[in-house]
Amino acid sequence: MKSKEKYIPPYRVSGKAMNLIAEIAAAIERYRIILEGPDGVRLRRINHVRTIRGTTAIEGNTLTEAQITAILAGKRVAGPQREIDEVKGAHAAYESIESFNPYSIDDLLKAHGLMTKELVDRPGKFRNCNVGVMDGAGNVVHMAPPFANVPSLVKDLFAWLADSEDPVLIKSCVFHYEFEFIHPFPDGNGRTGRLWQTALLGTWRNEFYGAPVENIVWAHQQEYYQAIRASTVAGECGPFIDFMLDKILRTLMAKGKAYGAANEKSSQKSSQKSDQKILSIMKSMPDITMAEIANATGLSIAGVKKNIRKLKDANLIRRIGPDKGGHWEVV
Repeated sequence: MKSKEKYIPPYRVSGKAMNLIAEIAAAIERYRIILEGPDGVRLRRINHVRTIRGTTAIEGNTLTEAQITAILAGKRVAGPQREIDEVKGAHAAYESIESFNPYSIDDLLKAHGLMTKELVDRPGKFRNCNVGVMDGAGNVVHMAPPFANVPSLVKDLFAWLADSEDPVLIKSCVFHYEFEFIHPFPDGNGRTGRLWQTALLGTWRNEFYGAPVENIVWAHQQEYYQAIRASTVAGECGPFIDFMLDKILRTLMAKGKAYGAANEKSSQKSSQKSDQKILSIMKSMPDITMAEIANATGLSIAGVKKNIRKLKDANLIRRIGPDKGGHWEVV
């Protein structure tokens, strides 16, 4: 009897991806220094909240960082109960992320159970129905494989994950895309897929457990979906690999730029340091988003907007083009 051939997901590693891998390897070292610094504990706490906000906001959750912080502190928050439960589930899953073996299907099911507790009828169980993925207009953009095929598809994907000798940076992106394509659960696939990519990255460098990549993906949400669609059309996930590696690098770079700016002006007041950080980041990353600036500086979105207003009033910066697709110009 002929043995079954091992499944290998179709993907192409572009020259861009190879360059991004090299840049990420250098940037993670700078990020490690920041996490080991005196502000490291506070930064991890902020990043945890922003990771939760980013990954739930991509799915339509409207709760703010302040509300999420209050929920995690056990305080009562006015908001839709489902959105509160989504935040609690994401918190539980990310709190346990370092205990998960990202090469274990059982641990994946455990993570989904934590993520979707109180949200679905069968948390931690593969779907028992067929599902389609719809866009904001209600159009079906992807019909997931039949539910009967899900266990074998997931098993094949994990077997490839364990056998592949590609760098974890590549494997984590391929897994993320393939996971979303299979759509193994009735709900929570996006949140679980993003969590699992972070879990995989953490096996390479544990600094990734404290890097809010999910929040940067949220800041580029439309590009995220476009990369998924482009990969589906291409029949291989090269476009998604390029997208995710770029956002991983942006996450690390923005914080590094802010750290350097803070060191250069360490004798100045905190408000002045925030201005300096923002100017420095805008010079090197003109297309940076509000969410990315917040991640880089440790400020709230409201704090970022306040500082940007001051910089605009002082004629030090100006916005060229729309909020989405435009860029900052440092005068």
